[in-house]
Amino acid sequence: MDGVCSRCIVDNTSVIVAGGTGPDALIAPEMKYFADMYQTGFVAHAVGDANRSARVERPFHFVENNFLPGRTFVSWHDLNRQAIDWCRNTSDKTFKRALGMIPDEAYIIEKPHLIDLPPYRPPVYVAKHRVVDIEGYVHLDTNRYSVPEALIGKSLEVQKHWRKVIVYDKSRNVAEHDRILDKRDTRTTVPGHHVPIRRKKDARVPSKEEQLLVGNDAVLDAYVAELRKE
Repeated sequence: MDGVCSRCIVDNTSVIVAGGTGPDALIAPEMKYFADMYQTGFVAHAVGDANRSARVERPFHFVENNFLPGRTFVSWHDLNRQAIDWCRNTSDKTFKRALGMIPDEAYIIEKPHLIDLPPYRPPVYVAKHRVVDIEGYVHLDTNRYSVPEALIGKSLEVQKHWRKVIVYDKSRNVAEHDRILDKRDTRTTVPGHHVPIRRKKDARVPSKEEQLLVGNDAVLDAYVAELRKE
């Protein structure tokens, strides 16, 4: 929307409200900081306020019955791309009885009153600490992401962004992956993180020297056979 309102009316959800309800609600410190960053504020409505409560069920019904039916998605990112396109080109151009107009028209009226977004917006992510396993991976949401094998056994900060998983050793970025959204119990490896295992040459294949020795004398053949056992 390219801006924010000066007030954001919310229900008494525990995601935002740390205690109390309505006018006595105490906003969680993290959400207070988030609101200050955008020059807005969260205001909880009174419990049972008929003009403000239960305003989300109908929009959910509209999406579930108009956007989802008959659609297919190849990934979560594809779903979001299609949803954004549907909102902009279909939903926002559909007359809404509660507004008395279409959303695009309401936006034109409201936009001059919005507060500009800050020039820099910190990334949104969840930070976890993980110990690198013996194979050189960190675990997140059942999936495994590679890090340089020199970090095996170390505790690293794993940041779960919407599209990326970024791994830090203190302040040093040591790995970055596309976040796995549609699979479980899988792993992704960045080339160069792990040194390939160099396996010994198959001992079942006779060497050139062995081929020269065998087949000429029974005693020599028995000697070569004993050497192979070693």
